[in-house]
Amino acid sequence: MDRPPYTLARPVAQSTSAIFAAPHSGRDYTPAFLARAGLDERMIRSSEDAFVDLLFDMAPGFGAPFLVARAPRAFVDLNRAADELDPALIEGVRRGTHSPRIASGLGVIPRVVANGRPIYRGKLSLDEAQARIAGWWRPYHDTLQSLVDDTLAQFGQAILIDCHSMPHEALESLGSGANRPDVVLGDRFGAAAASHLVDRIEQAFRDAGLRVARNMPFAGAYVTQHYGRPSRRCHAVQVEIDRALYMNESRIEPSADFHAFRAVIADIVGAIADIGRPEEIRVAAE
Repeated sequence: MDRPPYTLARPVAQSTSAIFAAPHSGRDYTPAFLARAGLDERMIRSSEDAFVDLLFDMAPGFGAPFLVARAPRAFVDLNRAADELDPALIEGVRRGTHSPRIASGLGVIPRVVANGRPIYRGKLSLDEAQARIAGWWRPYHDTLQSLVDDTLAQFGQAILIDCHSMPHEALESLGSGANRPDVVLGDRFGAAAASHLVDRIEQAFRDAGLRVARNMPFAGAYVTQHYGRPSRRCHAVQVEIDRALYMNESRIEPSADFHAFRAVIADIVGAIADIGRPEEIRVAAE
């Protein structure tokens, strides 16, 4: 893939400690990658957090940077550690301690997409896996770490909002109708973010009329685990949004009310940006 590994939209002047990032909405599927895979284009996109980058792209207008991966999740998963290599897919990798994610085929170089469908017909070389990590994984995380460090230095805290979407069927175990959440916030059960901040983020979604659950069934993966350090005033919260709210999952197309839902998300992004805004800036804007 001879393309930039990410896009970074910066505000004219950052005015909030909130940072938004979307590691799973990349859709640069090159012909070479599709030819290597054993799935058609629609099937290989089934694990993509489709259009999440478009849902949150107004973040710079609220004074917050927005980092978006360009490589597809099926190519390299930026919400996994660089050493989560799958021996069932990658030649020369030894089996280590048991990892449920690797065992299910969802390591840093995924072996499967949604519903366990295999991506490849054979194995990949270790050199190829390491090239993907060096070319796409590391630049994304180097940039994200710089955003966190710079924000912490400027504001005394950083609040990373890791933006995702979830298949509607993933929520079926959580009940039906009014009992089923629209949004799941993951803070690794309090280990990745201060509870008072997560409370306010949850309230922003509830004020917009959305039902919210925490940590079940998604508590957060590598990004929240790695960047969430509340004791150091670095907070990370994973946001999972029900895809049925804004897209047709079977056709992987925005739904008719996509723009209306995006307007709802814009209000939420503004509220979260305000949570991270220093008091003197917030008062001056009122």
